[in-house]
Amino acid sequence: MQLLDIYKLLHQAALGNSHLVDTPARALQRLRDELSSLGEGPPEPVWEPLSPDGRLVRVHLRAYAAADLDISALADACVKSPETCPPAPDKLVRFCGCLGDLAEEGILPFSRANVVTCMEELAEVGYPAVHHTRTFRETYRPAYRVVDVELLTPAARAAS
Repeated sequence: MQLLDIYKLLHQAALGNSHLVDTPARALQRLRDELSSLGEGPPEPVWEPLSPDGRLVRVHLRAYAAADLDISALADACVKSPETCPPAPDKLVRFCGCLGDLAEEGILPFSRANVVTCMEELAEVGYPAVHHTRTFRETYRPAYRVVDVELLTPAARAAS
């Protein structure tokens, strides 16, 4: 995981998927298209928490499909999540502000100076959504959706 991948995780934990919201029909079609083109990937849980309160989660598509869970319900959760977990830009600022301290304590494998510089540059351009780094994509082949765990079906919540 590179520094920008950590930032992406923090961005998702604070802002959810609001920058990707579609109509229900389009969300379902995009999900089906992605599922039909998934290749192999590393073992993953059906979902894992993103936000400190556990409310926003990453639902891993390979594991979700392998568990034979309802794709339409996941698409609905994607569309509804920004309403139930509204974006919180102030949280993103706080999350990013903590990274320098974590680097200084040796919890992150980056220098404090590099972390602070990177976060300042992202702040200057308004904390944009970013893609995973090439290294992360090649290593983990990420395929997921960010949703409010409360909107998952009981079967999906129990699957992880």
